[in-house]
Amino acid sequence: MNNNVTDLLNTNHVKLLFSIFEKNSADIRLVGGCIRDKLMHREVKDIDTATKIEPKEVLNLLENNNIEYDDFAIQYGSIISYPLNKKIQITTLREDVNQLGRHTNVIYTTDWKKDAARRDFTFNALYLGGNNKLYDYYDGQSHLREKKIKFIGEIEDRIKEDYLRIYRYFRFLGLFEIPKVTLSDQKIVEKYIHESLSILTNDVIRQEILKMFNMPYTLNCFYASHQNQQKFKWVEIIKEHFIRTKYELGLNKCLNKIDNLIN
Repeated sequence: MNNNVTDLLNTNHVKLLFSIFEKNSADIRLVGGCIRDKLMHREVKDIDTATKIEPKEVLNLLENNNIEYDDFAIQYGSIISYPLNKKIQITTLREDVNQLGRHTNVIYTTDWKKDAARRDFTFNALYLGGNNKLYDYYDGQSHLREKKIKFIGEIEDRIKEDYLRIYRYFRFLGLFEIPKVTLSDQKIVEKYIHESLSILTNDVIRQEILKMFNMPYTLNCFYASHQNQQKFKWVEIIKEHFIRTKYELGLNKCLNKIDNLIN
């Protein structure tokens, strides 16, 4: 096990939250991006956790231990906690059913693998328990080492469940200096760009594009070929869409940054 990853458990606010759960025999694990980024020796900005107990029980634990929280996403099983005034998201294990676009019906579960199955990419379905054990249900670690962006399940099904995954796919290309991409996968992802525009708001798309600028290899998110400056199809489609819908914020505070990268 990478000692670098277990360092996450030794930060004071994580230790405090885990101790509260453990005293109450409630399972909790770190999950997702914080583990992925730590494995890659990147700065960890957001801490997400998953737990077997349901949201009302989570609220009780936080209240009984004087931990502040926000519960605006409680219908999705998510609560933002602030142990030692630092943000940690806590989400009850769940299955997403009848998922379409950005909408889903939530069923809570106590099965970690079912929770992992609803996540987008294999390297985002990594869990770290308080016992220092890393749980990897879909070979996410090996895909990370191989610089592969691998969907969990059938690509087309996963995109139709949440069209934001199109832009997340292109964002994660920026994780690696030379990502190993499968052209067939890429074609499937690009196939749904137009469809995504009727589901996602301009602002949601803009926010996801802005995250691409924080990736270590940003150009990989936008360019299929660096040598001849050939952009991915999605960049031009989004530009045309923002022009057509007169979305000045997206054009002037987002897409113009792409051209500035190489000019």
